[in-house]
Amino acid sequence: MEGGRAAARYGSLESTRWPPAGTAAEDEIISMADSTTTIDDIEGELFKIERIREILVRRESELRYMMDDIQLCKEISRLKKELQKLIALPETEKSNEEKQREEELVQQIHKLVETRDFLVDDVEFERLREREEDKEMAEFLQTPVKEKKMTSRGQQTSTPYMTKTGLTLLKECCGFTCSIM
Repeated sequence: MEGGRAAARYGSLESTRWPPAGTAAEDEIISMADSTTTIDDIEGELFKIERIREILVRRESELRYMMDDIQLCKEISRLKKELQKLIALPETEKSNEEKQREEELVQQIHKLVETRDFLVDDVEFERLREREEDKEMAEFLQTPVKEKKMTSRGQQTSTPYMTKTGLTLLKECCGFTCSIM
């Protein structure tokens, strides 16, 4: 025991020595960071991690839009099949319930198509917003805040990685050439 405190065991150290009260030797402070790592290296790594997070969030959003689109397309297909069965019946043989169900199906299909249109509009809006964000980020990276020295390939920035946008994927999956629509 030193300085009236009990010695504790931390990790591989047998005990912690406490400095005398009132003295704080800065040379005894040990950083968790590797001594060869600079602040610029850490900031560069944090920037890369943040960029990866943004890309993953965007991809998650695209996948959610795609999932919603697929579900809407399946529901539209199901309703259209049911409607086709009712339409196939001769008009004279249809009951009032069948005629009413036919109208309900048309209205449900119409609502789902409108919902899908809104979804496609949302995807397009997101795509444009992301494009604007990428443009702003590229401009930000081009402006010289201070002279930077890129020492490693990992610190160099490139144009943002562009995947197919959600709108493109929706068009391919169930878009303008979709047999459902």
